[in-house]
Amino acid sequence: MLSHDDNERLVRVGKGTPLGNLFRLYWIPFLPSADLAKDGQPKRIRLLGEDLVAFRDSEGRVGLVDQACPHRGAPLIFGRNEDCGLRCVYHGWKFDVTGAVTDMPAEPVRSRLKERVRIKAYPCRERNGMIWTYMGPDQAELPPLPNLEWNLVPPEQVHISVRVQECNWLQAVEGEIDSAHAPLLHGRLDAQGTTSAWIQKRDLRPTFECVKQDFGMSIAARRNYDANTLYWRVNQFLLPFYTLVPPLSPFPDLSGHAWVPIDDENTLCIMFSYHPSEPLSPKTRQIFAEGHNGRESGHASRHALVQHPVTVPYAGYWTKYNPQNGFQFDYQAQQTTWFSGLPGLWVQDGACQSGVSPIFDRTKETLCSSDTGIAMTRRFILEALGAYRDHAVRPKGVSDPDVFMVRAVSLRLPPEDSWVDVGAPFMRAKLGADFGYEL
Repeated sequence: MLSHDDNERLVRVGKGTPLGNLFRLYWIPFLPSADLAKDGQPKRIRLLGEDLVAFRDSEGRVGLVDQACPHRGAPLIFGRNEDCGLRCVYHGWKFDVTGAVTDMPAEPVRSRLKERVRIKAYPCRERNGMIWTYMGPDQAELPPLPNLEWNLVPPEQVHISVRVQECNWLQAVEGEIDSAHAPLLHGRLDAQGTTSAWIQKRDLRPTFECVKQDFGMSIAARRNYDANTLYWRVNQFLLPFYTLVPPLSPFPDLSGHAWVPIDDENTLCIMFSYHPSEPLSPKTRQIFAEGHNGRESGHASRHALVQHPVTVPYAGYWTKYNPQNGFQFDYQAQQTTWFSGLPGLWVQDGACQSGVSPIFDRTKETLCSSDTGIAMTRRFILEALGAYRDHAVRPKGVSDPDVFMVRAVSLRLPPEDSWVDVGAPFMRAKLGADFGYEL
């Protein structure tokens, strides 16, 4: 378990908090490019507890600015996006993507007020269909975008979905780096609707090994495959908030999430699934986009999303599966078919990650051996926080974009082989290269 103070350090992301300061050193993905049209409707955004508005101007540039007009605090989500700027509907003040005021129609012609007024604005970059922003201290000399493989492969090789989850970012991260839950939470029952025979057929007691890396943490789960073979699944945690999940035959794709903190109690879940060297199959894309037989896959399907008013951050990415309706838990299905009774893969994860509260009190938890990766990842993050706060030491990935060229792996190895040594070349991503081993 964690102390109360350490738990606070790991969940608070606002400006001036240790974690918020660390996260602001990195470029942050926050919206699909397709969501913003030239001179189109602005979008309400909240990132790391800051309330913002995103828009694309007449020349195609993306702006991310404060939600409130600096004149009298009118909401810029209602602003007119026209002629290379966002114009407040209250008194017509107009702002460009840099935050500069370009027009004050109600002011005298000779007024120089607009030269002295500026709205908060963060720089944005686009790559392969995703918009990124930098909210950090080095606005004059921006760091490079991170070389994450999912954002570098051709579009036909990747599927990306976005949804809001009503819990703190760390609860979501810890759910994905935890391999012990997968065969249980995501499992089906046997023909009689019981777990006994089903459990006996599986090795549900993995042994965990963890290795600290430049990018974060490798969390390896070892299971018995047969008498002469061990099966290793190595999940990856990458600072600041990325998780990578290994491929699982017969589904040959890599997947993971950017768990972007909206604020302390809500997370933007950007999920990516991609094949490193081949296009995704049409069937795979259809399941991701539509679900399967009324159930959700690892991606939020289009049927799962509900539309909120434009004043709500990420208005189009909230889902019908949430704590308020019990994630549509189905007791009858739990008795007959599905171990969890929850309607699909990400819903099962989301229900458990959201837990009993948006921020779980980790002083009350009871960790066990299968939580080794979670405990070591927490320690890794706390060490990074301390190094930056006390000594201004920045994680390597802030300035070196290739730190992020990492893959999760699933390996079948003889007992005498080390997953660290054998897996090292397969855990380094190389654009265009296949997995390099048999799935």
